[in-house]
Amino acid sequence: MNLLLFAGSEREGTDRVRIRGRRVRHLREVFGAAPGHALPVGEIGGRLGRGTLLSLDGAEALLKVTLERDPPPRLPLVLVLALPRPKMLRRLLRAVAEFGVSELILVNSERVEKSFWQSELLSDQALHDYLLAGAEQARDTRLPAVALRRRFRPFAEDELPALCRGRRALVAHPGAAKPCPASPAGPLLIAIGPEAGFNDFEIGLLQAAGCTPVSLGTRTLRAETALVAALGRLGAPAE
Repeated sequence: MNLLLFAGSEREGTDRVRIRGRRVRHLREVFGAAPGHALPVGEIGGRLGRGTLLSLDGAEALLKVTLERDPPPRLPLVLVLALPRPKMLRRLLRAVAEFGVSELILVNSERVEKSFWQSELLSDQALHDYLLAGAEQARDTRLPAVALRRRFRPFAEDELPALCRGRRALVAHPGAAKPCPASPAGPLLIAIGPEAGFNDFEIGLLQAAGCTPVSLGTRTLRAETALVAALGRLGAPAE
């Protein structure tokens, strides 16, 4: 935990924050914290700063906080991601938050197993917790907005064209002639398929909505690797 994040509802007055649960255990067991210990803090959706531990009592901790700077810039990217298997989803949610993605849309695909949609990881609380872990790692306070779309064709035909409008819209596709651009300027959208990729029909719908197929290289990548490769390329600082 590189950053202790707290919610606005945990404030007590203007500069006091009372936290409970996992973060308190982390303070005690990992940091070995005691009153007077200083650490980086941030308010979810707000600013960053420093916190000083005032008390650590049982399952609660009270901190005095001072927030004086903005979080790092976000990646102006809408990520359309075919729902991965639950074990992989945990890692990908953290990575999406670490890269500062603005919006994540988890979509269905013919090659997505129906059982994936029954995962408890898709509950609001689970999604929040894994995104929060990624934000803590990256020292960010803002979490990606998340939407679930269980029917691919209605999403691609009814919603995606509007999302592509005003953005450079891409779909990662093995064998595509164009390489994925590096450090493109302006708002972005990229679609990344399941392990075997989107099928030809789905690629056609994505193209009709405004997405350009791009390649991430000559090798066939797992969805997890493709996501990190794409975000690293799109989010790299311009030279």
